[in-house]
Amino acid sequence: MRTCGMLTLLIAATATQAHAAPAFKHIVIIFQENRTPDNLFGSNPKFEPGVDLAINGVNSKGKTIRLTAIPLANCYDLSHAHSAFEADLTQGFDQDPVVASAECPLPPNPQFKYVDNSTGTVQPYFDLAENYGFANRMFQTNQGPSFPAHQFIFGGTSAPKTNSSPFTAENMQNTKYAGCIAQTGGTVALIDRFGSETSHPPIYPCTDHPTLTDLLDAARPHITWRYYAPTPGLIWTAPDAIAHICRPNQAHTQCTGRAWKNGEVVPDNPAQVLTDIASCELQKVSWVIPTKDESDHARSNTGLGPQWVASIVNAIGQQPACTHGETYWNDTAIFIAWDDWGGWFDHVRPFAVNAQPNDPPAWGDGYTYGFRVPLLVVSAYTPAGYVANGILDFGSILYFIEQNFGLGFIGPGTTRYSNYADYHARGRGKLQDFFGLAQPRGFVAIPTTTPLAYFLHAPRSAEGPDDD
Repeated sequence: MRTCGMLTLLIAATATQAHAAPAFKHIVIIFQENRTPDNLFGSNPKFEPGVDLAINGVNSKGKTIRLTAIPLANCYDLSHAHSAFEADLTQGFDQDPVVASAECPLPPNPQFKYVDNSTGTVQPYFDLAENYGFANRMFQTNQGPSFPAHQFIFGGTSAPKTNSSPFTAENMQNTKYAGCIAQTGGTVALIDRFGSETSHPPIYPCTDHPTLTDLLDAARPHITWRYYAPTPGLIWTAPDAIAHICRPNQAHTQCTGRAWKNGEVVPDNPAQVLTDIASCELQKVSWVIPTKDESDHARSNTGLGPQWVASIVNAIGQQPACTHGETYWNDTAIFIAWDDWGGWFDHVRPFAVNAQPNDPPAWGDGYTYGFRVPLLVVSAYTPAGYVANGILDFGSILYFIEQNFGLGFIGPGTTRYSNYADYHARGRGKLQDFFGLAQPRGFVAIPTTTPLAYFLHAPRSAEGPDDD
């Protein structure tokens, strides 16, 4: 896209219209943490034609604020609770609470920042976008933090049960561990269709409803899955919170379900995805959750997130043919998304905010949709520098997987008030648009400065990427 950019975009659009998306044998979801497109890519807002990035924002007083640089591994954090979403949306991003310390003096306008790329820290993300696909209109499904966001990307909802009206809305309280192995007294807040978190009492954070893995399990042995996580019992390990998957032991100290026994859930080693790729054991559907160091989470990461993501993409792209002849690059789609906006400024408002309930009730009343998050799409069928403008959310990824493997919807999916994001994504932007080439093209490696071996052997913290 650095030369003849508009012509390339035209060719990409024509190719997309002319060819249906291929049927992929493998789909990999890499989930990173707490960024918006303006924040993550704002150091070069015109890095390729068609991207929609801003260099200025407006605060709650109507003053124009120019975005300025901050390291990816900065020392303060911003709130991304539901209350912070409401403040950002209705008052201005400068109303988002800041989590700092005496050792971390705050810069002016701490929410109005882009990630500094002067030393190439986030260059792998730019390289992925320029060589593959970038989404202008990818929105977080929910209006809140990591625990419910991961439930949406895993199962299409954070509702406690299939047909329950409220959603779980926040992270855990009064417990170190999340989900079905939370300590006695641990709770999670519920949000109703009016946007209230006080109309229902908080519940124990163990829910039970269908997820995408139930559809995958029903199609065994042809469709397998694996969920790579940094630590069991944390808000990022989404299967922990689903009772029929976790099957907690009597003491509620560990999950004992088949997914743990059979290795579908890898609860303490995200880097196993690299060895699984190398040994030709990549499953049909994979979720890859980073450690704290590689998470991109403000105040927690070490700046290695872009290297981590690029290492996974390169491992897939450069994997030699397996003994049965399969080459992963030719039949794998990779989606790289961030779980929430993290409190950072973004100039695009959510495409639909169901702040007031409908009558009859409609999907997501009170809790959808959130701010933009980045989405990068990588495959052999993705034209270089393809920029999509269709409206997408986490449900779009689930819906794509369902369509790719010929599955149904996760939930009932037949009413206006289905609790599942995959069903409601079907009428919006199509991820198939990213796969417009009629023939696979060769892999373009993403330059890295951190060897893959580092991620295989680096000590892993017992902490998850975040607790907020």
